[in-house]
Amino acid sequence: MTTGTYFEPTWESLEQYEIPDWYQDAKFGIFIHWGVYSVPAFGNEWYPRNMYLAGSSEFAHHVATYGPQAKFGYKDFIPRFTAEKFDPAAWVDLFHRAGAKYVVPVAEHHDGFALYDSAHSDWTAAKMGPKRDIIGELARACRARGLAVGVSSHRAEHWFFMGGGRDFESDVNDPAYEGFYGPAKPHPRHFDTAEWASKDWQPRPDGKFLEDWLARCVELVDKYQPHVFWFDWWIEQIVFAPYLQRFAAHYYNRAREWGDTATGYSGVVINYKHQAFPDKTAVLDIERGQLTDIRYPLWQTDTAVAKHSWGYVKDQDYKATGDIIGDLIDIVSKNGVLLLNIGPAPDGTIPDPEQRILLEIGDWLAVNGEAIYGTRPWKRYGEGPTQVVAGSFNDVKRPSFSAQDIRFTTKGDTLYAHVLALPREPVVIHSLSGAPNIRRVTLLGSSESVQWSHTEAGLVIQPPGKPPCHHACVFKLE
Repeated sequence: MTTGTYFEPTWESLEQYEIPDWYQDAKFGIFIHWGVYSVPAFGNEWYPRNMYLAGSSEFAHHVATYGPQAKFGYKDFIPRFTAEKFDPAAWVDLFHRAGAKYVVPVAEHHDGFALYDSAHSDWTAAKMGPKRDIIGELARACRARGLAVGVSSHRAEHWFFMGGGRDFESDVNDPAYEGFYGPAKPHPRHFDTAEWASKDWQPRPDGKFLEDWLARCVELVDKYQPHVFWFDWWIEQIVFAPYLQRFAAHYYNRAREWGDTATGYSGVVINYKHQAFPDKTAVLDIERGQLTDIRYPLWQTDTAVAKHSWGYVKDQDYKATGDIIGDLIDIVSKNGVLLLNIGPAPDGTIPDPEQRILLEIGDWLAVNGEAIYGTRPWKRYGEGPTQVVAGSFNDVKRPSFSAQDIRFTTKGDTLYAHVLALPREPVVIHSLSGAPNIRRVTLLGSSESVQWSHTEAGLVIQPPGKPPCHHACVFKLE
């Protein structure tokens, strides 16, 4: 961020924004979807909406398990969201061991239950359920371990999120709970996210809702001084534009006042989706998806260790660690950053499979992090037969990467060639067929001598006798 710049709430002024170096170097962060929706642990984190939509599997499950929504509504899960085993220091230790450089917990999801101590709502984890300031505790633990701290706000979607409960006898219609469930405006029951993102839905959020939305966002900034502020997709509705400008100017100006004294990091980041912000004013985030080529400026993917849910559910379907590592490498090679989500249980424990995945990523980064952290793209991202499907919600549509899939990163005069599966045959890097001035090839994490040669086909590297790690391996070209 430009030192001394004062931002006005206009797109023109906000285009002076510069992405901070620490974020460009970090490459890997942890996202945390944790909330009341982890209690029913059914479907996904949209349970609070879907349990009020007649005909949905969540509706049927809810009535069969808990009774009719007029007698047991979403609010009644709050006392069961106990967090009695939540240990922020232990969480952050896990994230540190995983190799993450920043952590972004959900501060408020679509359901309207805030995980921080808000002056704008009584429906918060500080006043109900755990009766703890989850965001504050995590922020302190992160800073104690030198990790950057973020928050995410999904509050915009609360305008319509509980709207299904207006259509029949449910507690959404009880005025006593308007502060939690409202506004609960009508919206289509079933939708395609890309279609929703492209439309100006009616009724639009009104001034009261928008001012409250802005006040909550500003409160998070002023109270917790986050390094990253992540927004979900619905803020691109046209009525949000002046409020986004006001928020961004406030956030960037506050960060200028903090410098690196309060946070330990200089500069902050706003993540947005689709076209909510102009390119130069914040950092584009692609949900559960990637790009097919290098993009400038820097961008981010947010995805999850689970295939179909962000929050905790029973019988979760997890991705393979090797596929996540392959995505991390592919994203970094294209000038991106990976924000990887986990979903803790309502008692505050992180499921064992998710801990295992994070630790396996950490083991890989302990060997190969030199080729990830602080790197920049080469003149091309890579080569190989496996094609990434571009765009959002395509993260499980590609096959696993092969040993013929190569990705490149650079640091100074060093080029790193990531082989995205452990090779058993000679690795041929066709992109280096022009006989560049390579004087030395080594394998990260190995003292074994690497045999290599130039041919007309490209740089040929013999496979290692003993791979230094699981999943991908990285050759360092000097």
